[in-house]
Amino acid sequence: MSDRPMVIVGAGQAGLQLADSVRRGGYDGELLLLGEEPNLPYQRPPLSKQYLTDELDEERLLFRPEKFYAKKNIDIRINTAVDAINASEKLVTVGGATIPYSGLGLTTGASVRRLPIPGADGEGVVYLRTIEDARNIKSQLSLTSRRVVAVGGGFIGLEIAAAARELGQSVTVVEAQERLMARVVAPQVSDYYLSLHEDHGVDVVLNAGVREIERLPDQSMNVALDDDRRIPADIVVVGIGSVPRTELADAAGLACDNGIVVDEYAQTSDQNIVAAGDCTMHKNVRYDGSSRLESVQNAVDQAKIAAATLLGERKAYDQVPWFWSDQFEAKLQMVGTSMGHDRAVLRGSLEEHAFSNFYFQGEQLIGVDSVNRPGDHILSRKLIAAGVAVPEATITDIDGNLKALL
Repeated sequence: MSDRPMVIVGAGQAGLQLADSVRRGGYDGELLLLGEEPNLPYQRPPLSKQYLTDELDEERLLFRPEKFYAKKNIDIRINTAVDAINASEKLVTVGGATIPYSGLGLTTGASVRRLPIPGADGEGVVYLRTIEDARNIKSQLSLTSRRVVAVGGGFIGLEIAAAARELGQSVTVVEAQERLMARVVAPQVSDYYLSLHEDHGVDVVLNAGVREIERLPDQSMNVALDDDRRIPADIVVVGIGSVPRTELADAAGLACDNGIVVDEYAQTSDQNIVAAGDCTMHKNVRYDGSSRLESVQNAVDQAKIAAATLLGERKAYDQVPWFWSDQFEAKLQMVGTSMGHDRAVLRGSLEEHAFSNFYFQGEQLIGVDSVNRPGDHILSRKLIAAGVAVPEATITDIDGNLKALL
């Protein structure tokens, strides 16, 4: 065994999973987990949901208590930024000091995409990525009579919009595309969520670009749209996507293309370096081509593959992707993809807020979007993974036994 430690850069979901998985895989050497933030690894999804509405205490955001790291003999170092990677010498530089490594894992995540317009960097314009961002948004939403404008009708914008309405605030969502969550759901689901938000008092403006954030003498703002409309705001929440953190990998000469490029074994262009999570452009043997996914499922499953690679094993990544979003009383759970489908079959009732949309490409089930039907979601993950035929009659019959198809 090398006397050099194994080093993981990035202490989020993927980084913690990678550290835990190499320990579970039998590695008993020195293991360093380096994180930039001043916190132990914590859950990010609740930051735009339960945390804002006080349904989840901050302490419960932590994945593991501090004693976990001591028990697993994981040397976790928070407030620690890695300055550079020397791949040829197998060294990382931290604060001017060098740390040798036997194997390196990059789980650097992603950063928010900034709104590139005048006024977007001023006071009252907020982004959500870290717990510190969430604390700031939560503090502002705790004030009375706040006018909230969410720029971006994706998961982050809509989840914060829902939380703000539940806190009694006035909310407007501005989306540049013609429907909500257009990148990830089919039109029927977009229409459902448009009605859901409007029924809860959210104003939704579609097909609208934002030109400028104007500052007013009373410290409030106007969100100026391309068509010259102005929406008054006390807080502007921007959720327009993310950018993979590839700076270290780029400087180290690793292949990057909208993410750190990895193969189906989570291996980068350097055989001693793996990468996992939001920062990667990865291959999944189940699908053609490469993709970059931002999800808990991908971070966890890909980190397990990366751990196996560091331990000298070869396990190809073949997981079916799944996601979720909580907005008001509607829990959306998605598996697979609806992109490229040529047929959709509905199970349940949109009016009763309990339905699943099954998406087919020919006779092949490629994805399912479920709202308040967790049983359908769990079974759909298994059905897509197994590649079994799913008769339309079984779907449309609300009492149809999907489990029997397995």
